[in-house]
Amino acid sequence: MDTPLASDKAPGLLRNRFMQVILLSNLLLQLGIWVRNFAILLYVADTTNNDPSAISLISVAEFAPIFVFSFIGGTFADRWLPKRTMIWCDFLSAVSVFAVLLAIHFGSWQSVYFVTFISAVLSQFSQPSALRLFKQHVPEEQLQQAMALFQTLVAMFMVLGPMLGTFTYSTFGLETSIAVMGVIFLLSALVLFLLPKDMQQSQTGGVNGEFRQQFMEGFRYVWRSPVLRMLGAAFIVAGLGVGISQTLNLFVVTERLGKNEEFLQYLLMVNGAAMLVGGGAVAVFAKRVTPQLLLAIGMLVSAVCTAFIGYSTSVPLTLFVQFLSGLAFPCIHTGISTMIMKWSDSSIVGRVNGVLNPLFIGMMVVSMSLAGALKDMFSLVSIFTGAGVLYLIGALAMVPIMNQQKPENAQAAPPAAAVLDMDRR
Repeated sequence: MDTPLASDKAPGLLRNRFMQVILLSNLLLQLGIWVRNFAILLYVADTTNNDPSAISLISVAEFAPIFVFSFIGGTFADRWLPKRTMIWCDFLSAVSVFAVLLAIHFGSWQSVYFVTFISAVLSQFSQPSALRLFKQHVPEEQLQQAMALFQTLVAMFMVLGPMLGTFTYSTFGLETSIAVMGVIFLLSALVLFLLPKDMQQSQTGGVNGEFRQQFMEGFRYVWRSPVLRMLGAAFIVAGLGVGISQTLNLFVVTERLGKNEEFLQYLLMVNGAAMLVGGGAVAVFAKRVTPQLLLAIGMLVSAVCTAFIGYSTSVPLTLFVQFLSGLAFPCIHTGISTMIMKWSDSSIVGRVNGVLNPLFIGMMVVSMSLAGALKDMFSLVSIFTGAGVLYLIGALAMVPIMNQQKPENAQAAPPAAAVLDMDRR
């Protein structure tokens, strides 16, 4: 009975106006982000002579604001019109980029950190707004495929992004790279005007009342759902593992493989090519696999691959393991996104994201902040093995909820409006 539906999913999804616009906007943003990421990484590495603390501070600047502002951004995203919110966020990001560009031009090189910082703050209002639009404009049975398609686009830039970012910085320098990012944010804001008109009623439904009450409701909603609670536990341990491994990848290249810093782009390209393949596979088979199982598979494979990357001193072996890791990553991303949307009422999805995201990001920021110190104390082999164990614990956290059904069938969490009514009593 599910087979004919599955065969119709991809064409119907790609004809969806919302999907067309949101994918085009994300394509532009991915281009700008990758140019930014590599320009800042290579610039800081050149300026500080590969200082581990300075390099890890880039990641802290990117992810620390997520921990601080995700709660607030998710609450406001449930109150505001999502299309308008996303447009304003992209526009303000562009303005902030040009302001920082002026500071860099007049000699304040440390301002490069603020490019990432400000963008990360604004994304905490834009991202949950995008989730609300997915809930509104994508049929529920297509959500997992939509997330897989979204991840495939990200994977495409895992392949192209490092080349584009390195080429732009090497050819034109930091200031041009930053300016490109600002222009791309403006273009993304213009593209978002093509989104379907905001549903006025969805902005008020289920989010009336005081801000503090709505803010706390996100925590209560997550706590009452067994699935969201375990997802939160998986986020905590996975965040610790991701932060360590991502921050120290550059040193895997230079110390374990004996290559220069620019070789990192090839590792990321191989990983991205595998993500492209894996995202396509998830999109095809999404109907047959539960998001819990997808997430568990992705984290289990990541556990093994992360440990192997720490041990390997062979370039071909490391590239092969990176490819396997990339195949599994779309399972993680798609599983997480689908679980958040399926187990959250549309009126509270922003706040649920605002509660869960900081659990992952907060732990990732902690491990990123400690990565430099850990490298001074332990070998890369020990650090990456520990990161692999953390991934494994995250995979095991999915076992108790593997057979849970979405709330419409199993009532895993009460509707947001019902909980708000209980609060009023």
